[in-house]
Amino acid sequence: MLIHTVLFDLDGTLIDTNNLILTSFQYTLDRYFPGKYTRDDLIPFIGESLEKSFDSVSPALRDEMVDVYREHNSRHHDQLVREFPRVRETLEQLKAEGCKLGVVSTKRRDMVERGLHVTQMGNFFETVVTSDDVHQLKPNPEPVEKAMHALSAMTDSTLMVGDSPADILAGERAHVRTAAVGWSLKGRAMLEQLNPDYLLNNMHDLLGIVRTADVAL
Repeated sequence: MLIHTVLFDLDGTLIDTNNLILTSFQYTLDRYFPGKYTRDDLIPFIGESLEKSFDSVSPALRDEMVDVYREHNSRHHDQLVREFPRVRETLEQLKAEGCKLGVVSTKRRDMVERGLHVTQMGNFFETVVTSDDVHQLKPNPEPVEKAMHALSAMTDSTLMVGDSPADILAGERAHVRTAAVGWSLKGRAMLEQLNPDYLLNNMHDLLGIVRTADVAL
């Protein structure tokens, strides 16, 4: 096995929170700017911090909109969150083969842990890095580097898996291999432009990568 450590983004990568996120953005923006934003307008917000997203809409209303978003998101979280296909069996196999696994998310710890609890996947991960744990979020490499430090991981045997440009850029800047997920709302073509080392058709593709780590999918 050439990959010993696999770090995952959470939302949009392991668990399907896309509908929850987009619904929460739509609810919040419709409250302040009725009819101005369509669902397609919201996709660029996926993967970046709430503060950055809402600051681009209205700096003056940013903090208020963040609070409205979080309240709506928390209220509907458990009903709308699902794990993506083949995630659980892949994590089970990676653990069985000796991989160290971690989560690197831009969300606050309470919501990350809630997502892992609802999907019953928390036990797979030896470290979980959230926005509460770092000074700078992805695409800065700090969250990836913090997770690697916790796992005593080496750059040449670590893989960062994610669904957004921030995930791929953070991995590159931490000098680790990167894998983009083909089911990203951002679109497969956009992720291909970032030149990740691997592009996954489904999560099960990871098993071949960690065993060989020499053929991009």
